[in-house]
Amino acid sequence: MNNTAPKKLGIIAGNRSLPLVLAREARSSGVEHLVAVAFEKETDPHLEALVDEMKWLRVGQLSKLIDFFKDNTINECVMVGQIAPKNLFDLRPDLRAVKLLSTLKEKNAHSIFTAIAEELSSEGIALIEATPWLKPAMPGKGFHLGPKVSDRQQRDIEYGIKIAKEMSRMEIGQSVVVKDGTTLAVEGFEGTDACLIRGGELSGKDGDAIAVKVAKENHDLRFDIPCLGDRTLEVCASVGISIIAFEADRTLLLNSNEVETLSKKHSISVIAV
Repeated sequence: MNNTAPKKLGIIAGNRSLPLVLAREARSSGVEHLVAVAFEKETDPHLEALVDEMKWLRVGQLSKLIDFFKDNTINECVMVGQIAPKNLFDLRPDLRAVKLLSTLKEKNAHSIFTAIAEELSSEGIALIEATPWLKPAMPGKGFHLGPKVSDRQQRDIEYGIKIAKEMSRMEIGQSVVVKDGTTLAVEGFEGTDACLIRGGELSGKDGDAIAVKVAKENHDLRFDIPCLGDRTLEVCASVGISIIAFEADRTLLLNSNEVETLSKKHSISVIAV
């Protein structure tokens, strides 16, 4: 990465720890000038200490985002971290964003982010994948924390993968919760944590539900890389989910040391499949 890293990089920073991870990795790879667009009620303010300049915006202020990158002569940027679904309903788009949204027949994550990428490109700013910097945090096949999986649980994992892949293909969500060949919950607009809670609560007093998270087929990894971390394990522990399986080489595992600690503490299996 050191030989190909851009000298300047912009970060469109959503919530949780991923923007911080990206900033550290980009800096260590040789990026000399790092700037970030942060969003009110979303971005971790600790990011400011890791970049040269950061501008706070409301979700939907597309013109100001582009102007900030152009003022800093940013030709390449990455999008990392999510925007909470509830804040998309509080969206107050500027005129440029209104025009962009009005051209879309379907308003899902893929269509909106693709349109934003095209809008950035029209101004000479390329939205690129963050995966070259984040690859070390994407476990491969064979990664396994926690208890051994039984044959029954393995069948449920395979069933969950099939359901999750179909749901992601239809742009509904990328996570499901299953038990004994039954789908308990499918991720929708509410996000992964709410899906896990709903599925875990439906699994009965003995719990033992299984969560599966996948990447969409032909998923554009410039936006919304599937990820899980210590917070995911805490949610699983609170509702009796005993296994979380995720797609190998296409999912980010954040705060891996904390994940391992929680896996041992709550006897939760964490598996890359």
